[in-house]
Amino acid sequence: MSFPEIPAFYRTLAIPTSFGAAKSTVYYPPAGWNSTPAVHVNFHGGGFVIGHPEQDEPLCRYLAARTPAAVLNVDYLLAPQHPFPAAPQQAWEVVQWVAEHGAENGWDASRITVGGQSAGGALAAAAARQARTIGTPALGLQILHYPALDAATSSWAKRSTVSRPVIRPWLCEILIGAYLPHPEDRTDPLASPADGTNADGLSGIAPAVVITCEQDLLRDEGIVYARKLRDVGALAEHCDLPRTDHAYNIFGHDTTLAAHVYDLMANHLRRAHTGR
Repeated sequence: MSFPEIPAFYRTLAIPTSFGAAKSTVYYPPAGWNSTPAVHVNFHGGGFVIGHPEQDEPLCRYLAARTPAAVLNVDYLLAPQHPFPAAPQQAWEVVQWVAEHGAENGWDASRITVGGQSAGGALAAAAARQARTIGTPALGLQILHYPALDAATSSWAKRSTVSRPVIRPWLCEILIGAYLPHPEDRTDPLASPADGTNADGLSGIAPAVVITCEQDLLRDEGIVYARKLRDVGALAEHCDLPRTDHAYNIFGHDTTLAAHVYDLMANHLRRAHTGR
């Protein structure tokens, strides 16, 4: 699902963090949008272990072409070499850097949103949580696309509506074991925002678009988090995709569905960045 009809206007950045430089690709809107676009920071998926930010390239290019925003695709630290909390801490430092370096990069640092797929959704949620705690920068939206939000619950206790989902419990356990080798970390709100009471009372957090997939092993934790955000008025939309599994837009072939979901994201980004 590469959407070859959508051109790419991009450059690469090395964003300094206390963990070393985070390589990022910035996709800019085509001519005709505001000359100083807003900025959306995207974190790719891969179970916190697999580093393929290029899988998110079509999504980032699509959003840049259809919103008044520059879209950063961030290549962050991976486990097991860099276990928790390295990735969410580095993700937060990237967001802070984006907020502080708008002028020299051609984006409006006062209009920032975050998002991610799967593990990237967890990092986007962690960045939004840290922004709420510190009080800056003010994030306009978080987009959580089939996010991983509960590492505390055993993967063997999670259920799919199909017998052979894309993510199997054994695979989840391997990835979580690499990312969170210390069991006591698995209930940390930055690792498991949907666990227990971690999402209670999150008023003031950036509004969220939560997208879950009916057949996904991670669906229930996304639903739990969406409900908790709705309770505090921080849910922009929860979209549950029927007959769809994890990473449908990467492993599947339904470009119509992917475009529909990407348009949903783009519409929310436009409202967050322009108010209309």
